[in-house]
Amino acid sequence: MQPWRVEQSHGDAGTFHTADPVAERSATFHTVQRPTLVLGSTQTDDSFDPVAAVDLGVEVVRRRSGGGAVLLMPGEFVWLDLVIPTGDPLWSADVGAAMVWVGELWQRSLATLGEGAASVVHRGPLVRSQWSGAVCWAGVGTGELMGGANERVGKLVGVSQRRTRDWVRFQSMCHLQWRPETVASLVAPPKPLIADLAPVAAAVTVAESVLRSALVDQLP
Repeated sequence: MQPWRVEQSHGDAGTFHTADPVAERSATFHTVQRPTLVLGSTQTDDSFDPVAAVDLGVEVVRRRSGGGAVLLMPGEFVWLDLVIPTGDPLWSADVGAAMVWVGELWQRSLATLGEGAASVVHRGPLVRSQWSGAVCWAGVGTGELMGGANERVGKLVGVSQRRTRDWVRFQSMCHLQWRPETVASLVAPPKPLIADLAPVAAAVTVAESVLRSALVDQLP
């Protein structure tokens, strides 16, 4: 079994998403230099409001995994990028089930910090909502961590994946601060109300460095 290579990365989110990883176990924490809206691979350019993005000073980039848009505000999230080579015990051919251990990793890590006491790893199929096509946090995918069993409880951790025949890459993230008003303003008209997005995400209250350490300690 390969050991984990743990790294930190800082810079442009679009460049980080574009680069293919090495096919070995790695855990990379990525941070951004400026506010960034990351579109899912299947989202069209007319899914966001370019005028609002300019007004708010938000860079718009695209990732190579699916799902809705994710807003990255410097210092307000923890992003953990995990790479598993094909054949590794953590690798699975089942695309949905493959993400469950990622949610469990976050659940264990948060529990050691006294967070997410009622959290639940979603093990069912994708749950869509009115705004999930535009906003990642408005839907729930397999392996994602919810604040509780009630569907009205916000999502704590989002998870997406991209795979090749050599590796699978899981991108997971939690908010340290959730900004529904900013996300709503960046969606193309007709825009969601702030009240529509406010309950879809739950923020974690621990410090970024503390959560990173807990995640590394809990790597399987």
